[in-house]
Amino acid sequence: MNRRTALKSTLGLLPALSLSNIALGSIADQITRKGPFLPTWKSLEQFQTPNWFKDAKFGMWAHWGPQCQPEAGDWYARGMYQEGSHQYNYHLKKYGHPSKFGFKDVIHEWKAENWDPEELVALYKQAGAQYFMAMANHHDNLDLYNSKHQPWNSTKVGPKKDIIGGWEKAARRQGLPFGVSVHAAHAWSWMETAQRSDKQGPYKGVPYDGNVTKADGKGKWWQGMDPQELYAQNHPLSKNSWDDGMIHSQWNWGNGVAKPTKAYCDKFLKRTIDLIDQYNPQFVYFDDTALPLWPIDDAGLKIAAHLYNKNIDKDGNQQAIVFGKVLDEQQRKCMVWDIERGQSNAIEPLPWQTDTCIGDWHYNRAVYDRKGYKSAKMVIQTLVDVVSKNGNLMLNIPVRGDGSIDEQERAVVVEIGNWMKVNSEAIYGTRPWKVFGEGPAQEGAAPLSAQGFNEGKGKAFTSQDIRFTAKGEALYATLMGWPDDKKVVVTSLASGKGLHTSPIRRVSLLGGNDSLSFEQTNQGLVVQLPENKPALSYANVLKIV
Repeated sequence: MNRRTALKSTLGLLPALSLSNIALGSIADQITRKGPFLPTWKSLEQFQTPNWFKDAKFGMWAHWGPQCQPEAGDWYARGMYQEGSHQYNYHLKKYGHPSKFGFKDVIHEWKAENWDPEELVALYKQAGAQYFMAMANHHDNLDLYNSKHQPWNSTKVGPKKDIIGGWEKAARRQGLPFGVSVHAAHAWSWMETAQRSDKQGPYKGVPYDGNVTKADGKGKWWQGMDPQELYAQNHPLSKNSWDDGMIHSQWNWGNGVAKPTKAYCDKFLKRTIDLIDQYNPQFVYFDDTALPLWPIDDAGLKIAAHLYNKNIDKDGNQQAIVFGKVLDEQQRKCMVWDIERGQSNAIEPLPWQTDTCIGDWHYNRAVYDRKGYKSAKMVIQTLVDVVSKNGNLMLNIPVRGDGSIDEQERAVVVEIGNWMKVNSEAIYGTRPWKVFGEGPAQEGAAPLSAQGFNEGKGKAFTSQDIRFTAKGEALYATLMGWPDDKKVVVTSLASGKGLHTSPIRRVSLLGGNDSLSFEQTNQGLVVQLPENKPALSYANVLKIV
């Protein structure tokens, strides 16, 4: 019996699984009995990357939540409690001292009054996105959906809207595969800064609001709610917790991090299973080393098995994806490797993804003010490079607290769409060629660091840099610049190299109807480009057949 038949047989014998109301202690048993994937690494090796993802290549992400409300950039809910930091000083001026106005109160300010998910997702589809992802929670621990197990959620506080529900409906209407990103496993240690107090000044020694309790809410807007359900800070600090950079070396739940309780891990499991059962995402991105809470707890394994079992089609093919970071060889067989703000420097044997943003992950007004967003050129060149190496690009467009994007961001999105209208043939449905490219940029490529973070650290692309993709009989060579002499020499296609064994019959430029003059020599394929260069001349595609 082959794998497809086995999956179909297993699925046909058992009803669809819904775990929302199942007792926590039986979740592992239910996963075991209701599908072929078990909550073990060995079982998850059955995973195969679905074709829809291999073909899609480009997705867009709304990394949006209450930390966008202050418009002061990434990790605000942590940074606002770091005395002397930019975000702490910003918070003092905008809201007041964090002992009086904490992150729970920032959530209360967040209303999402101008949020139109239908318009935004339609815009992203016009830009060429083939799948869409929305953030379901961040390290700040607020669930952005109608959570059954987390009372601090966006339907009860802040905007009092089902954010994930709105994004999901919009994505389904546009026919895009829908997924969610889940970051909340790390709230336990990430929010430890909320336990601090100032070391100097008029509030010296006055605790921030990280340890306030339900009883402290009498007469306040949050009366009846327990802030510890949000902050989860009723525990000892991690080793060297006052060292603001320590969180990074403790990300994999080691190096002295305070170990979460079983109740905390179980609650995270229930919240995430509930999210999957309510909104039926086709993929889940975890901002974790491998899986959330691994290796101290198996919650992540249970979630992955449940997602895979839930997304098996009528032909027995598993269609779901889990994305994880910093994966070992076995783990890369179990899910798709995600590289944050970075690219592989080689053609990877298994499909992978890079996630990046045109600005800060959370909206930052300072980036807008200084016109600091990535250009469409930078995004497109990243996409072309990633796809040539068997990867996909997930792009975040920062959303303001009110739910809108600014005009600079919109211009970038529109230009990406204009490029895609002409050149997407070289992106969608393609596969890597025998080599990913040529040119000086690859010689200065920076290595990956931890989760990735080699973006922008290598040489800038020039007209000598070329990236390849293939589909059917066609080879696509994308020029990362327009040469001044309008002549291209593709050295990988030199007649003596043997990489392209069949005779070349025609070379054309996507977006044009005319064949281009070319000659294949021992130095390479020499192509004469048109006299007039295209309006978007930073990534133009030669179609070679």
